[in-house]
Amino acid sequence: MAEIKWWRRPWVVPLAFVAVAFVTFSLPPYLTGGSRVPLTNGLSWYYPLLVAHVSFASVAMLTCVLQVWPWFRQRYPRVHRITGRVYVFAGVLPAGIAGWVIGAVTPFGPVAMASSLIMPPLWLAFTVVGYRMARQKRFLDHRKWMLRSFVLTMSIITNRVWSVIAFLALEPRLDTTFHGDGTLLSYSVAGIATWLGWTVPLLVLQWRFDRAEARKRVRRPVTV
Repeated sequence: MAEIKWWRRPWVVPLAFVAVAFVTFSLPPYLTGGSRVPLTNGLSWYYPLLVAHVSFASVAMLTCVLQVWPWFRQRYPRVHRITGRVYVFAGVLPAGIAGWVIGAVTPFGPVAMASSLIMPPLWLAFTVVGYRMARQKRFLDHRKWMLRSFVLTMSIITNRVWSVIAFLALEPRLDTTFHGDGTLLSYSVAGIATWLGWTVPLLVLQWRFDRAEARKRVRRPVTV
């Protein structure tokens, strides 16, 4: 297989920049206790587990940038395998388990809670299946499942984008639709953002998979 030149994937640098910038600005407030995330029902374990989730998810976010870079994967296959294990065992698995637990008691409303209970198991499942595919040397399937894992890893960024969009769309309706209830507004924004943050990228990715398969069928010679 011909080596894919690094410059033939111009999305890598912006992706790496976004991932590093997001972790740089998002992680320190949790580590120093300065995060403004509200505590839930006075649960003493909630914030430490939230910090653990954010920390492990940061590991997953940074390592997955290397994992989806074709040039790096081809040029440094051994490092790709090592960072892949870091992504799985020091990133997604602990972050997903912690995320599922804190999702059950999220302070952002029932709609966000439903998303937070569904997404982490899918994130864990996609990652575990992708890892098993690699162990079985089924590399095409491995890449597909790991790309699904990747979009869920990065969904926290798209979540933030949808939060801004939802707030700008709904905030003018605070005194009408929400009857001046700021909590109800925040629940609505969080619910929209948490669901769209991961479902839209996952659907787009599946559409790309289906489109690629359709193209292969068109190019495949017809045998009589």
